[in-house]
Amino acid sequence: MSHSNVIIIDNGTGFTKAGWAGNSDPSFVFPTAIATRSLAGGSTTSSSRPSVPSKPGGLGSGGGSNIASKRGIDDLDFFIGDEAIANSKTYQVEQPIKHGLVENWDLMERFWEQCFFKYLRAEPEEHYTMLTEPPLNPPENREQTAEIMFESFNVKGLYIAVQAVLALAASWTSSKVTDRTLTGTVIDSGDGVTHVIPVAEGYVIGSAIKHIPLAGRDITYFVQQLLRDRGETANIPPEDSRRVAEHIKENYGYTCQSILKEFRRYDADPSKYFEKYHGTHSVTGRQYEVDIGYERFLAGELLFQPEMFSSDFLTPLPEVVDTVIQQSPVDVRRGLYSNIVLSGGSTMMPHFGQRLRKDLREIVDKRIAASEAASGARSSGLDVNVISHSKQRYAVYHGASLLGSLPTFPSFCFSKADYEEHGPGIVRRFSVFGTSG
Repeated sequence: MSHSNVIIIDNGTGFTKAGWAGNSDPSFVFPTAIATRSLAGGSTTSSSRPSVPSKPGGLGSGGGSNIASKRGIDDLDFFIGDEAIANSKTYQVEQPIKHGLVENWDLMERFWEQCFFKYLRAEPEEHYTMLTEPPLNPPENREQTAEIMFESFNVKGLYIAVQAVLALAASWTSSKVTDRTLTGTVIDSGDGVTHVIPVAEGYVIGSAIKHIPLAGRDITYFVQQLLRDRGETANIPPEDSRRVAEHIKENYGYTCQSILKEFRRYDADPSKYFEKYHGTHSVTGRQYEVDIGYERFLAGELLFQPEMFSSDFLTPLPEVVDTVIQQSPVDVRRGLYSNIVLSGGSTMMPHFGQRLRKDLREIVDKRIAASEAASGARSSGLDVNVISHSKQRYAVYHGASLLGSLPTFPSFCFSKADYEEHGPGIVRRFSVFGTSG
């Protein structure tokens, strides 16, 4: 089987990555947003699920001549991705995924429809399809996904992979990785949520997973807040405020090793470290300038000193990582410390990995010293290693591409015949390549 027969759709809270197995990067990256005229249907709890709008020729067994009577013509009038954002003045923009989990199945179904037909231009019934899921995705969500894929889109075969395991596989591209292991701690921080997930031999240790309600979107808001506090927002058109903050975060931000040293450095020689952002008003075309100062390193502090932004979540990321590993079985902890893998756009700030390793190393060394003092025995030490690599931003997609390229991949998938024989409950029993079930 040619690898190009496998479709990969990695739906994140902020962005969806779609493409074909065998390609190291996604063919399409666009916001996980949908703009509709109305929000008919879409209950987050209802088990009944409207059929997806028909396309010429139907959608296999899920299509059908009665779709038009079930759903009005308005339901065909929607946009996804960048087009949804562009039409936000005349349409209502919704995000069907919140904090990694699908909350509106009707909108998600319509979103997938355009992923298949408009972006990938593929007939689902002719392709194996791999979707990704966050850690601790409820089995009911997986069943709902299978129902949509087989009933509405009639996919040739379906595989739902755990994002953390795919991210671990993607880290094999790093020159630091000599042992292609599926044991490690994955820090997956995207736009909407950050997860710390321990994986042992390809299987997620669900009881130890920790969720941090801070990620890329919060860093953007934090940069906006810092600019506002310094009075810079007077120069920025309100409609450009978020875009400017995102640009500053992605192009000027970095993670420092000591916030006090960084403040001293900036105060001693501002001209050396301050930058200027030159912007163009998106409506009038007017030019404007913004001074970029402390935001450059403070943005990268959010996960390390969350109290600067949030009064609800106060635990620094290194402490969360240490807690996750300590709550995992004792026989895999050494492997979890030695292979900490970064995944997602919010881990892409320069020096993020070095800062995480430094802070985590301090926590581990303190514990070892206390243990040695209490027992009188000498410790053999512990290796703490944080893996950064070139595929970090799209690590989940890259791992999916590696898996989908395997000649044996079709044998991992559930077929339409499997689904018809056993029903949607069949996807609760995923066990290949570390999927939970």
